[in-house]
Amino acid sequence: LGLVLFEKLRIQAEAGVKRVKRTKTGYATDQATLNELYGDVQIVRRLLDYREVAKLKSTYVDALPTYVNDDTGRSHCSFSQTVAATGRLSSSDPNLQNIPVRTERGRKLREAFVPREPDEHGEWVLLAADYSQVELRVLAHLSGDEKLAAAFREGRDIHAATAAVVFGGAEDEVDRTMRSQAKAVNFGLLYGMGPQRLARETGLSVPEAKDFIERYFAAFPSVRGWIDAVLAGARENLYVETLLGRRRPMPDINSKNPGARVAAENAAVNTPVQGSAADIIKKAMLALDAKLEARPLQAQLLLQVHDELVLEVPKKELEETIEVVREAMEHASELDVPLQVDFGHGANWLEAH
Repeated sequence: LGLVLFEKLRIQAEAGVKRVKRTKTGYATDQATLNELYGDVQIVRRLLDYREVAKLKSTYVDALPTYVNDDTGRSHCSFSQTVAATGRLSSSDPNLQNIPVRTERGRKLREAFVPREPDEHGEWVLLAADYSQVELRVLAHLSGDEKLAAAFREGRDIHAATAAVVFGGAEDEVDRTMRSQAKAVNFGLLYGMGPQRLARETGLSVPEAKDFIERYFAAFPSVRGWIDAVLAGARENLYVETLLGRRRPMPDINSKNPGARVAAENAAVNTPVQGSAADIIKKAMLALDAKLEARPLQAQLLLQVHDELVLEVPKKELEETIEVVREAMEHASELDVPLQVDFGHGANWLEAH
């Protein structure tokens, strides 16, 4: 493929890219490289389209029907609490936590997931209950940053609020680009995002991205202080903890190998946030199970996708069930900022999402 694209067709990269990217064995033709540097070349667009369709077909369209149970007519995945180091549940055989949601073609797969047929309880629908920005809310709680906490308490757009603080203006003056940059940093700092990655995701130059990150931490000094404290604790104790005290060992945090050390530092910052969010939704699931049984309501919890719960609900019990789910999820943990849940429902998973 590299020979065809770069030697036979001699396709050109976007302006400013001087040389063709290479790997040890030839030309780089991975998705990210082709999309980033040659995304406006017609043959590359067609190729990327083909790859997307081929992957959707082989990974989902061909595979998912083979998991349908002959006795129940349903797919039944397995969940594990011990695969993801952060404590998140993971799903397998089939993995229903990675059904695509970011592309239009991928999202259409969710139309295939439907509730049971109408029965003595009437028509059934799927209900999706999704924690709103739970990891950032956990970060606001852990760091004690008053500006972040105030934005959540007042129900403001957290990314616009962040951009306003960083750029030093009013929230109604924040444009789409400014909000996008703030959103990238809000989520990226939980995963060790540096200037290079921020530049890649936002279109900023590397110096501009570096300046933005510095301004972010100047605007939210408690977040910087919390990160430094977590890293110092990890270096001393060789572990980090979630809000509920679940520990993750950090054996490489003092490694002489820079790559291993940086990976451990990123995990040390991410784990208390993502791990605490995982703890919270597990508590919510236990509380919800008890509440549904106590009412009693016919709704059943079908699936957990990290920050989202998917239930099967009789349509006539939908409103009552939503209130029960809201109560269980929003009070699963008492943070310094409110937990918020967004709901959707419909005849299939796509409609519900």
